[in-house]
Amino acid sequence: WSTGRDLHPGPWICSPLHSCSATRAATLDPRNSLEDSLQGEDSASGTSEGMFISNQPPARGMPEISSRYEGLGVGFAPYLQPPGPGVIRWTVGEPGFDTPPAVIEAAIKGLEEGNTKYTRGAGSMELCQAVSDYLAKHHSVEVSADDVVITPGAKQALLYSFLITTMPGDEAILLAPSWASYEPMLELIGAVPVNVPVRRDDFHPDLDAIRAAVTDRTRMILVNSPCNPTGAVFTPDELQAIVDIAVEHDLWIVSDEIYARLVWMDYPHVSPYALPGGAERTLIVNGWSKSWAMTGMRLGFLTGPPSAMRAAIKSQANSASHVPTFMMHAATVALGCDDSVEEFNREYLKRREIMTGGLSKLPGLRIVEPEGAFYVFVDITGTGMTDIEFADGALEAGVQLIPTSLITGGEGFVRISYATNEEAIHEGLRRLRAWLVD
Repeated sequence: WSTGRDLHPGPWICSPLHSCSATRAATLDPRNSLEDSLQGEDSASGTSEGMFISNQPPARGMPEISSRYEGLGVGFAPYLQPPGPGVIRWTVGEPGFDTPPAVIEAAIKGLEEGNTKYTRGAGSMELCQAVSDYLAKHHSVEVSADDVVITPGAKQALLYSFLITTMPGDEAILLAPSWASYEPMLELIGAVPVNVPVRRDDFHPDLDAIRAAVTDRTRMILVNSPCNPTGAVFTPDELQAIVDIAVEHDLWIVSDEIYARLVWMDYPHVSPYALPGGAERTLIVNGWSKSWAMTGMRLGFLTGPPSAMRAAIKSQANSASHVPTFMMHAATVALGCDDSVEEFNREYLKRREIMTGGLSKLPGLRIVEPEGAFYVFVDITGTGMTDIEFADGALEAGVQLIPTSLITGGEGFVRISYATNEEAIHEGLRRLRAWLVD
C-alpha cells in the first residue's frame, strides 16, 4: 500500500510495485438474419465473455502454475460456447449491426498510410482530445485530453483501474449481480470482492447495504450503470448517495460506463464523476464496443484524476504499450458517428419491446423492464426450476441463454440479450412458448 496521501484531493492511489466530424451513418447489418443467431456462427468464441478455458491437466514434467489461477472463474463461458446446429443464441453481449462504414474506411486508410509504427502510449492527442470533447458533449464530464488513456478494450481499462485503486487484501464493493469478469479480475490481482446485493424488485442499489459493507479495508466501489446483467440505470440521486459514501470513507469509485449511450429512461445516464465530490475520486471506464458495434477492434479508454492517469500510463507502458496505431483515427471518426448510434438505439428499442412483450406472456417468468443496455434479467423462480435447469431446458427447446447463478447474486435468474435480430427474437419466443405452454 503506497504512501499516497500526498496525492490528495482524492483517495489514495495504490502502487502495484510495492508490497504493502461528418461521417457516413452506418447501415444495419445486411446479414442481420435468423441464420446469424443460429449455431454455425462462431462470433461469441472470440469475445471476452465467451473465452473457453479447458480443464486439461498440465503436461508431465511441467513446472507448477501460479496458484493465483486456482478457482478463478471464466464468467459465462460454459454457456457461450457453440451449442449445436439450429440453436438460437440469446447469449452474446454483442451488437447485431455492422461497424459504421466511415470507421472501416478510416481504419483501412490508416493502414494504407503506413500508420503501423509505435506511437504515444496513452493514445494519439487527436483521439484523446476527441474523447475529452465527447465526454463533455454527451455526459457533462470535463476532463483534459492529457488525462485520457486509450486502452486495448474497456476490459484493460478496468484492469488498470483495479490496479490503481487496490492492493492485495484490499476490499472492493461490487453491486451484485454484476458483470461476470469483475470478481475474477479483482481476485487475479489479490483484491477481495465484496458483493452487496441490489434490490430484488428493480435491481437498483441498496444504499444502506453499501454503507454497512464499508470496512477499514474497503478502497473502492464499482458502479456499472446501465448495468450488465440487470439492465438497471441508476438515478442521479442514487449515484450522488454513492459518491457521498465514497467521500465520507475516502474511497475510489470505478464507473464502468460502457453502456452509457444505451439508456431507455426519461432520465439520462449520469457519471459519478460529474456529481459533487465525484471528480476527485472517480475513474471512468468506457469504450467503442457496444455503442459503435466495434467489439473485435478492442478499443477502450480510461479517464479520471491526473495522478491516477499517470499511474494508468505506467500500467500501459509496462503491459500493452498502446492500441494499434492505425486504429486511432478510426476511433476518432467513430465518436462523430452519432447518426449510427441513434439508428442502432432505435432498433434496440424495437427489439426490447418485442422481447419483453413476448417473455411477459410466458408462465412463471417475472420481467423487470430493462432501463438500459441490451439485456433482460428474467426471474424464472415461478417456473419451479433452477436457473440452470431452465437454461438447459431452453437449450433443448433450441434457445441458448445464460443462467446467472454462475455469478454472485444471480441465482434464480437468466440473462437474455436482445442485441440479436428481430427474426431470432420472434423464433426464440415461439420455441420457448412451445416448451413452456404448448
